[in-house]
Amino acid sequence: MRRHSRAVDRETAGTWLGTRVGVWLLAFGGVWMLGSETAGNVPSYLSRWEQWDTHLFIELAKFGYRGYRTHTTDTHLEAFFPGEPLLLRLVHVVVRNWVASGLLISAVAGLVAVIALGRLGEIDAGRPAGSRAVLYLVLSPYAVFLATGYSEALFLAFALPSWLAMRRGRWVAAGVLAGAAAFTRIDGLFLGIGLAVEWLVMARWRVGSRRLREGAALLIPWLVTGGFFLYLHGITGDWLAWSHAQREGWGRNFTAPWTAFRTSWDAARSPLQGAAYAWSFRAEVVAVLLGVALTVVLLVTRRWGEAVYVGIQVFALATSSYYLSVARSTLLWFPLWLLLARWSLSRRWLHVGYLALAPPLMALGVIGFTTGHWVG
Repeated sequence: MRRHSRAVDRETAGTWLGTRVGVWLLAFGGVWMLGSETAGNVPSYLSRWEQWDTHLFIELAKFGYRGYRTHTTDTHLEAFFPGEPLLLRLVHVVVRNWVASGLLISAVAGLVAVIALGRLGEIDAGRPAGSRAVLYLVLSPYAVFLATGYSEALFLAFALPSWLAMRRGRWVAAGVLAGAAAFTRIDGLFLGIGLAVEWLVMARWRVGSRRLREGAALLIPWLVTGGFFLYLHGITGDWLAWSHAQREGWGRNFTAPWTAFRTSWDAARSPLQGAAYAWSFRAEVVAVLLGVALTVVLLVTRRWGEAVYVGIQVFALATSSYYLSVARSTLLWFPLWLLLARWSLSRRWLHVGYLALAPPLMALGVIGFTTGHWVG
């Protein structure tokens, strides 16, 4: 197994910091160039980042799961896991602006995440693959959600080092980090399942006492998720408070996959649909198809743990009432970025084609989000 070099760390850190400057410039310029206000009334830069779920995370950070209902008209915030709002509350002790606190969390967490991704890519296929995997992630069409005060960057800051620890045989560290990821998003539970599959595969399904001790740490994501659900039951009296919040707040129920596809396809094609929403529904359909294809490729190439991690996510998202935030979830599919990077080393057209398509879409996402349009 290859060990990482400091060179790939420097490259990935430079890529992350350089693209952050680009994102900030896009957000700043978009507000001025596309706004209808006079120059004296242009909204502040920070206020442009308080859009959609960013506001909801701030509400939870301010008032918690017990108190938000008495302070805000937003409801069903039990649908959000506590990692992001809790850290936001802690950072706000020092950084006295809520939006700035969220941006700082994502900036630091994103740096941790891309360094871990670069090291994974280097282990897989050498230093160029590690650098390209990071480049593809930070320029992906939905990379705006790694910059704003959402939970994607924080989740990856735990999930990617967890997978890296697993690749190095450090199962306790992998389990602890996966538990932290599970404190941030439900996807942390899926990560834990993927790690468990890797643990069984590496043991060739022969489990002795030593392997059992190592594998016990992989129960941590289950304990964290169960603890959160137990807490929600304690304050709501509902064992299914999380899923009920998803249903009542966003209309998401378990649905046959063909029904979910038809609903989303019709929404994407409806001439009465708002233009931004129609664009997003089309991206959601593409993302589901991409997720299915990625899962198949991972299965064919016998990357079992990665296939399970991605496949469970795709199944959960594709059996919702309609496709919602699937395109954004591609950020969490780190096997996608590793696979693209590895393939691009022998297929120059893939590298050139990705760089021709992804950055303009990423720029549209940044400008759209910071000007208040629905992006996903």
